[in-house]
Amino acid sequence: MAPSTVGPSSDPVMADDTPVDLRAAYEGTGVGDVLDQLDRELIGLKPVKMRIREIAALLVVERARKQVGLATAAPSLHMSFTGHPGTGKTTVAERISEILHRLGYVRKGHLVTATRDDLVGQYIGHTAPKTREMLKRAMGGVLFIDEAYYLYRPENERDYGAEAIEILLQVMENNRDDLVVIFAGYKDKMDIFYQSNPGLSSRVANHIDFPDYTAPELLSIAKLILAGESYRFSDEASIAFSDYIQRRMLLPFFANARSIRNAIDRARMRQANRLFNHMGRGHTKRDLITIEADDITASSVFQGKVEGLDRSLPLT
Repeated sequence: MAPSTVGPSSDPVMADDTPVDLRAAYEGTGVGDVLDQLDRELIGLKPVKMRIREIAALLVVERARKQVGLATAAPSLHMSFTGHPGTGKTTVAERISEILHRLGYVRKGHLVTATRDDLVGQYIGHTAPKTREMLKRAMGGVLFIDEAYYLYRPENERDYGAEAIEILLQVMENNRDDLVVIFAGYKDKMDIFYQSNPGLSSRVANHIDFPDYTAPELLSIAKLILAGESYRFSDEASIAFSDYIQRRMLLPFFANARSIRNAIDRARMRQANRLFNHMGRGHTKRDLITIEADDITASSVFQGKVEGLDRSLPLT
């Protein structure tokens, strides 16, 4: 269809009844594959996944608007991820970087993870080059700053975190079409961080809270991890691991899926040791892939010990 008029910038302006095929625009980007992968990788997290789909929908529509000659402005895509450890924040950040790349909002679509130590120097003149180097590495993709509230330490007048934040603000504004910054950490600490840095808060348009997993979701995560590594629970082991989850969730330093991953790794070690100690017996493939209840209940969690209080002792 021929354009009806020509806009001030000489770009063609389509008629209002110009057909727009959003499905074709969506499927052509391959974003659906990334969203499906996110569903497969992460159990639960429905509000998080819904928000990511909303952001993807906005970007697809913005892309379609541009194609029919409508005025568009790059939306603010800087984000805040809040929640406890092990709730999938890094995985979601990786998928977001892929979505942005497929939609043409960033050039490379890679993820660079940073902490305070990567951005803040220990003496005058050290912070700016460190921060700019991390930004340079992240340009064209996503910079994920974990425990971002440690950037700001107002109690220390000789701290250089404020300088790093100032540089971040400048780059976030000037390079918003080629870099997305995600600040992550505990919700209460992040709230204080934003209150202390209003200029930063105003540039972060998307705040996403990651809920803790429920016990049934954690059991599903455990089985997903096992299946990915060609293992499985026996029926008795599945019951034992459900009990383990309930006990572990009450102890200090619980980190959701991260703690489950560690527990599975230790159960695999116990299973291997059990098989090794009885290597004279005839074993089958089933033995190699099955985690038994004893491999779970040998954990110190079942002995009433509080894991993690003594950092010199290994977690069992």
